[in-house]
Amino acid sequence: MTDTEEPAVRRLHTLTATTAAVATTLLLAGCGGTGQGSAPAASTGSTAPAEERTLTVFAAASLKSTFTEIGEQFEAANPGVSVTFSFAGSSDLVTQITSGAPADVFASADENTMGKVTDASLASDTPVDFATNTLEIATPPGNPAGITSFADLARPGASVVVCAPQVPCGAAAAKVEAATGVDITPVSEEGSVTDVLGKVTSGEADAGLVYATDVVGAGDQVTGVPFPESAQAVNTYPITALSGAGDGDLADAFVRAVTGEQGREVLAAAGFGAPPG
Repeated sequence: MTDTEEPAVRRLHTLTATTAAVATTLLLAGCGGTGQGSAPAASTGSTAPAEERTLTVFAAASLKSTFTEIGEQFEAANPGVSVTFSFAGSSDLVTQITSGAPADVFASADENTMGKVTDASLASDTPVDFATNTLEIATPPGNPAGITSFADLARPGASVVVCAPQVPCGAAAAKVEAATGVDITPVSEEGSVTDVLGKVTSGEADAGLVYATDVVGAGDQVTGVPFPESAQAVNTYPITALSGAGDGDLADAFVRAVTGEQGREVLAAAGFGAPPG
């Protein structure tokens, strides 16, 4: 063997040894199976945790119980998402939104109040109507003052609480008064329908004008007195994602959750009517 041939022979021996080692390894791997194919390789990665995101929803006070339930469903369907709510009178919420309060979604108890948001170009899209509601008289349990009709709210000596006129439930009450000629002199005007309900449940008033859904939600804390004149003022509830939303896609998804089948089932169970059309 010459000096020039020796390196080539070494390379050939090395290649042969390497090939044999690889073949042996593959053979051993095949023999280690279960008879149903080779075992899968162990995963070297891990499932990444869901991205943490927060959605802020401003909603009319009368939506508190239903939106809380819808929010829980939304969180369950979207791991990592946390929905926070601000419930108050719709007019108060609009004032906050137009003053720059951070919010992603707004749901109002009437279309006129929502119009202030769209007029200010703060809605990211055309608001969607998702429910309707009408007024009902709420009295303390057993109706001790004997209120049986809308006209009874104007009876001398009756202490009645209503929403302030700028609040949707107050505007609805004024509309019924105008249609019926009944002039109520309330002992107080509240900033939200939940405040009216609170005055009744605490025994501070003989009656209060609230939404039918509030009477359903209050259960045995109140006695409800429906009145046919409530049909004169049906409130339509719209919802929209806001143009300043931190996550527009997430805000749109929540709007779809409210207006979709599951959201409407929650609303109907609470006594809300279907949206017009």
